[in-house]
Amino acid sequence: MSASVPKYDPIQGAIWKQGEPVPYKAVASLLSELEKISERNRMITLTANLFRSIIATTPEDLLPTVYLICNEVAPTFMGVELGIGDGLIIKAIQESTGKSSANIKAELKKCGDLGDIAITCKSKQKLLFPPPPLTVRSLYKDFRSIAEMEGSKSQDRKMGVIKRLMVAARGEEIKFIIRGLQGKLRVGLAEQSVICALAQAVVLTPPAAQLPPPVLDAVVTTNAAKLQSDLAEATETLKQVVSECPSYDLIVPALLQFPLGQLHAHCHLTPGIPVQPMLAKPTKGISEVLDRLQGREFTCEYKYDGERAQVHKLPDGSIKIFSRNSEDNTNKYPDLVKTLHESIPEGVTTCILDSECVAWDREQNKILPFQVLSTRARKDVKEEDVKIHVVIFMFDILFLNGESVIQRPLKERRALLRSTIHEVPGRMQFATSRELADTEEIQEFLMESVNAGCEGLMVKTLTENATYEPSKRSLNWLKLKKDYLQDLGDSLDLVPIGGYYGKGKRTGNFGAFLLACYDVNSEEFQSVCKLGTGFSDEALHAHSAFFSGENVVEKKPVDYNVVPSMEPDVWFKPVQVWEVRAADLSISPVHTAAIGIVDAEKGIALRFPRFVRIREDKSAEEATSAEQVADFYNSQKIVNLCGVCWEEGCMEC
Repeated sequence: MSASVPKYDPIQGAIWKQGEPVPYKAVASLLSELEKISERNRMITLTANLFRSIIATTPEDLLPTVYLICNEVAPTFMGVELGIGDGLIIKAIQESTGKSSANIKAELKKCGDLGDIAITCKSKQKLLFPPPPLTVRSLYKDFRSIAEMEGSKSQDRKMGVIKRLMVAARGEEIKFIIRGLQGKLRVGLAEQSVICALAQAVVLTPPAAQLPPPVLDAVVTTNAAKLQSDLAEATETLKQVVSECPSYDLIVPALLQFPLGQLHAHCHLTPGIPVQPMLAKPTKGISEVLDRLQGREFTCEYKYDGERAQVHKLPDGSIKIFSRNSEDNTNKYPDLVKTLHESIPEGVTTCILDSECVAWDREQNKILPFQVLSTRARKDVKEEDVKIHVVIFMFDILFLNGESVIQRPLKERRALLRSTIHEVPGRMQFATSRELADTEEIQEFLMESVNAGCEGLMVKTLTENATYEPSKRSLNWLKLKKDYLQDLGDSLDLVPIGGYYGKGKRTGNFGAFLLACYDVNSEEFQSVCKLGTGFSDEALHAHSAFFSGENVVEKKPVDYNVVPSMEPDVWFKPVQVWEVRAADLSISPVHTAAIGIVDAEKGIALRFPRFVRIREDKSAEEATSAEQVADFYNSQKIVNLCGVCWEEGCMEC
């Protein structure tokens, strides 16, 4: 938050009158302005000003405005997305403007932005009877209907709505409508900034039952020190609420109805609404774990190599299973749902459990590799068709019988979990854990976990700083992976954005791939390495086949930050995430990852990267972020690790 907030009159600043629907022009004007600037506080202030004008004039339009600015149409867990393909948009531009498909594609090769092309085509059209201006509420309704359209004629119906919107759009509105349909506004406004703007808006122009509200600008009525304190507190409160209840459908109406201090009482952890899971920080060795947790009680727990599963029991008795990115996986695991009904007692009316789902060999009673789990069908699975069996390992409880327990320490939560839920051997079990205190014990337990088919250990504080923190990567949870102890301490999840043609025995396939991290602030993919190792011949052929046809783009997308010397032979759409290991990271003049964070003009590159696996559970925007790459770089240290005990400077093994 900036040191001072400029004065703003939300009534005078609005381009519409009190009680009128908010015109989409107001949102498009904001997005156009945001596109020209990069200073985060300025972006937050401008966005907050629009929210304040809506609060003061037409508060019922705040929710659709938030969705349009976030480029969403519904909470993530509902799975309602736009993501209209370029082909349909090109056809809509062609049919609504008369410009040929060939001309549109030629322009796309030059500028790379269908939104800009649509503006150019539209500007040459003159309408005798222009339709009424687009409003925020009507556009949101149309976007939502497009996202929900299904069936054999759905493409035609989508086309009809898109063409109508293109005809009604004026000026730069069409550019952001097209980008919105594609799922990428590309103005550099991350969702965390939208949350900050919402918090700022309700502090500076507090919502009220009467319009206009009694306080239009708290900058005028509140002293600077208190105002800064109020803004900081509001931002922290709203971030916490969003992490526990990630649904603007619930949060925005509550913000308009209740004081900010009461928001958490109305928007909190709720069965049926998945939260982003708590994550762990990587470590490079046992000594680092002991140093970080010195003087604190902690537990070591098997780190299972599977898929995160957040289990919800709803008041109606039904079970929901959500992935780490809030995707509803209930229909993927009918066998697991049956097991959960057995293991959750009837006396438990509601609960939320955190766990890992792992492929399981029932004959030998052992864990199978993640690659086996990834071959299991993903949608509408019938129990009788299941060939890959699974076991779910429970390790935390977040909610029980109408009460959130995330503020309790892990020691209490774990005891509650084990006293409440029943194990079903080979189907539902508690994560294996031990309370250990010295290097040798942890070493031995680490080897046990690896021999049991796990990735390593999770080390978690039990009593001090041991609450559950949704969506946070916390130092109170540390991960210790055997395979990585001599490398970075953790793998990275990166997006393949291009391919280089192979030579020699790799002729006919891609020989190497350009990988990128994702910068959430600039909404762009930044190159981090060129990868050509870790592939079998079969895997290389499969990857090359996958990145063809509709997964290829002719021109470098505008949200790819890649220097000319690293440009690949073929550009890919960002449709997959790969887990990659590396020896370490270095400052690079030819890669752009985290550029401006560690070095003003240079990025960061991986050294000796190697492919591990595809991350089916992650979208491209959930790849390792630019900030995480910078954190990896800053935290790495040169160590001499023993290959036997994995400790620094060992002279005995």
